[in-house]
Amino acid sequence: MLRDGFDLGITLVVGLFFLVFAVVTFVFAAMAREDAYRAADKQTKKFWLIILGINLVLNLVLDMLFLQIAGVIAAIVFMVDVRPAIKQVSGGGGGRRGGSSSDGPYGPYNGGR
Repeated sequence: MLRDGFDLGITLVVGLFFLVFAVVTFVFAAMAREDAYRAADKQTKKFWLIILGINLVLNLVLDMLFLQIAGVIAAIVFMVDVRPAIKQVSGGGGGRRGGSSSDGPYGPYNGGR
């Protein structure tokens, strides 16, 4: 009886994690520009929205762990490979946080003054 409650709790936590991850990846894919996908030499925005949308629907409707894991793998591929490439192409991943163009890696370059 205690194990049944534990199994149910783990199942709910894992299912909630999969659902939240599916929503987050779908939103990131939807917010990116179409031309950024082409510039990053990745699949089209439509392709990723379909794949991640199917993942989202599967997490909402079905309770089949195998299909949910397949969807999470697709979402992980998007987050690890596609999203950083899109951010880099879009200018969101330049690594610069303000400063002037004469700043070096350790602070402003003053020209030997």
